[in-house]
Amino acid sequence: MEREERGSWSENVLGYFLNANQIKTRDGAEIIWYHAANNKTQMKEAIQSAAHMVEADILLSGEEEGNGEPIMAHPPETNSDNTLREWLDEIVNTEKGIKLDFKSLAAVQPAMLLLEGIKLHLRRPVWINADILPGPNGSNAVVDAKGFLDTVTSFFPDVTLSLGWTTGWQPQQCNKGYSWAMVKEMAQICGALTQPVTFPVRAALIRQSKSELLWLLQKSNRYSLTVWTGKQDEYSIEDLLYIRENFDKSRVYYDVLEPQNSEFRKAIGLEV
Repeated sequence: MEREERGSWSENVLGYFLNANQIKTRDGAEIIWYHAANNKTQMKEAIQSAAHMVEADILLSGEEEGNGEPIMAHPPETNSDNTLREWLDEIVNTEKGIKLDFKSLAAVQPAMLLLEGIKLHLRRPVWINADILPGPNGSNAVVDAKGFLDTVTSFFPDVTLSLGWTTGWQPQQCNKGYSWAMVKEMAQICGALTQPVTFPVRAALIRQSKSELLWLLQKSNRYSLTVWTGKQDEYSIEDLLYIRENFDKSRVYYDVLEPQNSEFRKAIGLEV
């Protein structure tokens, strides 16, 4: 898996940051994330932080008119003081890897055109993310899988893809996990791909989905998981440790909110 060109967008994140002497072992928990670095204040904070990977969300301004430009915002926010062009201009001058999360198909092609213009200056991990399938309790609209994959791969056939499910979580209820039907549909879509794929999975839903997600990871050594959490989700450090004990450490990343992130890193012996 490490034969990729140094700094290519398909390079394994752990391999890249190990080679850069920014982490010590092939352990996804070593990778520090900055989540939702959208407006200019958040972006500057992310750049100055210890994060290895910076995640941000992309919408198209004036999408209804079909003539907008990509901006950095997460629904329900639809306005921003930051465009993707400005965001990339700043990130280029850092050593951070990036994950761009698309909330609509309309924003993908104009964003790919901007990325194409600076590709030679972004020799680092680049992940392109969208929720392409309905998942447990998912109510948000998915981004059309074929349209998303065709557009992204026509520009960048080697970019790392982050392909998720829309999900929901309800307190005081039994929340079902990722079903066999859900992981098999994802496996079918990804079986035709050749680049690395990471699957964003919701921490509060993983314990009840262990068999399904292990099966999915076993389908290809190109696959990994990225654990994420919703602000209102109820889950424990034990849930994160359970994931760590049951999955390959080199194939699971943790984009987890505070305070659980610091507690988790402390529990596994990583300095905060």
